[in-house]
Formats: sequence, C-alpha cells, structure tokens
Amino acid sequence: MTDTVSTHITQYLESQRVHFRLLPHQTPATTIEDAAKQRGISPQQMVKSIVLRDMSNRYAIACAPGDKSVDPKKVRALLGWRRMTCVSMDEVISLTGYQIGTVVPLLLRTPMTIVFDQQLLAEPEVTISSGSNMAGLALSCEDLIQLAQPLLGDICRD
Repeated sequence: MTDTVSTHITQYLESQRVHFRLLPHQTPATTIEDAAKQRGISPQQMVKSIVLRDMSNRYAIACAPGDKSVDPKKVRALLGWRRMTCVSMDEVISLTGYQIGTVVPLLLRTPMTIVFDQQLLAEPEVTISSGSNMAGLALSCEDLIQLAQPLLGDICRD
C-alpha cells in the first residue's frame, strides 16, 4: 500500500490485509502536535502509547488520544495491579523495539498487556506511527482494536 516507507508495521498490516493510508512527514516529527500538523489531522485522532511498569515488574502499554494524558492510577485500577510508573526512555526501546515517538501497540518485542482509553472509539479512523518518525499510518479504529486486542477502559486524566 506504500512505496515510500516500508517498515515492519506496514508489512504486518499488508500481511493482515488491513487497509491503511501512509501519512508522510516532511521532517522527523518531534511532538504529537508536530506529527498531527504534518499528517493533516487533529491530535485526538492520534494513538499515543505509554509504557508503564508496576511494582511487580509487570508491563502494560496504555494508549490514549494524542490530546489526552494517561493516568497511571486509572490503568492500575483497571488492571488490579500495584503502583505504576512510566518506564525510562532506554527501557521503552528495549521493551517495545521502538524508538521514542514511534511506539505502537503492535509487534511489541516484550509481550505486555495493552490498554486503550475508550475515547479512542470516538474516532472511526485513527493514526499510529509507521515505526518511522518520518510517517504515520491512518487505519480504522476497528482494525487497530482487532489487531491489538486491548482491554478498554477510562484511563485518561480528568
């Protein structure tokens, strides 16, 4: 579906016969707002992924609309786990296989629980990273949920 950017994410989506659109960036995206502007979309259409760890060293990836913040306390309550904190930047790379800013809830290096905030369901089409900071991918929220198999809940800060 794309000749410009081919990553393990685009190849995976193609192998799963999932329709997606490539949203190229002119420059490497450095923030959610920058990526949304370059993709020509609103930040709430973006899926922001945050990697969390609890006190027992269990990991979860929490996904929320790009204009919202994940509340680790709400993720903890949903999962029934103990105190949760964000992992370090180095741990994000080693646990997920993705650079900061390109994390998606698919093809994770380390198996972990995936949690989506229910507000993501408000957008029929969402965007995720292509695995490169030079492009995003637009796909149906339904397809992303089918692939990621997340738990759904209220995990954003009020």
